[in-house]
Amino acid sequence: MTTQAEHRMPPATLPADADLLPSAEPIRFLDDDGGPAPGDAHGRYERPAPELLRRAYAAMVLGRRFDAQATALTKQGRLAVYPSSRGQEACQIGAVLALREADWLFPTYRDTMALAARGIDAADALTLLRGSWHCGYDPMATRTAPQCTPLATHAPHAVGVAYAARRRGEDTVALVLIGDGGTSEGDFHEALNFAAVFHAPVVFLVQNNGYAISVPLSRQTAAPSLAHKGAGYGVRGERVDGNDPLAVLAVLTEAVESARAGGGPVLVEAHTYRIEPHTNADDDARYRDHDEVETWKRRDPIARLEAYLRSQGELTDDDVSAAREAAEAYAADVRARLGEEPSGDPADLFAHVYAAPTPQLREQAGWLAEELAR
Repeated sequence: MTTQAEHRMPPATLPADADLLPSAEPIRFLDDDGGPAPGDAHGRYERPAPELLRRAYAAMVLGRRFDAQATALTKQGRLAVYPSSRGQEACQIGAVLALREADWLFPTYRDTMALAARGIDAADALTLLRGSWHCGYDPMATRTAPQCTPLATHAPHAVGVAYAARRRGEDTVALVLIGDGGTSEGDFHEALNFAAVFHAPVVFLVQNNGYAISVPLSRQTAAPSLAHKGAGYGVRGERVDGNDPLAVLAVLTEAVESARAGGGPVLVEAHTYRIEPHTNADDDARYRDHDEVETWKRRDPIARLEAYLRSQGELTDDDVSAAREAAEAYAADVRARLGEEPSGDPADLFAHVYAAPTPQLREQAGWLAEELAR
């Protein structure tokens, strides 16, 4: 049995600085049009299998349609708020497909698309954003933590889960989804340090979409890249074109399996872009111009993957039609179920906050009961 003292000891051989630093340019397999990227030589990263890419394509098409439907429901007042992830499909779908069923996913409020790709019921996934329950799905059964609204507070939790699993002899990996704004929070740095010191099997995927709400990346950090932040803690970093589905799948699969095999934590920075405003309450025209958005639209991850698969003879018109029809059926089901008025007990507001309700909670619950009685 490993002793507590042994768990505190650093590895006998420390990695060289060069082993911790990310690539000079983001890893990419495809150019902006879905053709081969110049060079296309990435050493340690294997090109994903065609079957996995076809699965990714179908999931990305469904995810985008789901995202559009959720945005429409927000405008109709069926959701309290919805943070769109249009443009970030490759990151969210790639993260899910890189994991095994027994691995853990730690999402943020913007990662509802990833929950749908993991098989979580769409209506349950949107419960938080509807404001009708703390979390609409069972985290233990789905191996998916509740969506995290405070920035980066879920990152240390992911490290704890992964470390505990390793102590039990399991080969579980935890993957943390985080935005570029979250890297400016103390919890992110504590999680990196915790993961490195205890050699926890965690992958941190930073979806760098250029803005923390309205604050551009240049006002958040002076580091060469966000992936460089790992080196100071002893965490290997990597950069990837977040709108290249092949590259995202290749890099994340390698990172997850490296962590699983005992290679320690990995920090991956995916360069991507949020096409829509931060949420339905945001006016993005105040802080970014139309031309910038249009430039990123031309780097569309779904269009790039479709072009590549067609060029390889792995995708036909019938396949594309089938993916779109499945996405429309999925959206129609979401629309119908979210169109129904929610029913719930207001007293549930106080459920599952603490194992034993505090005096303050009991007092507040009493006030609510009196108000309802009147």
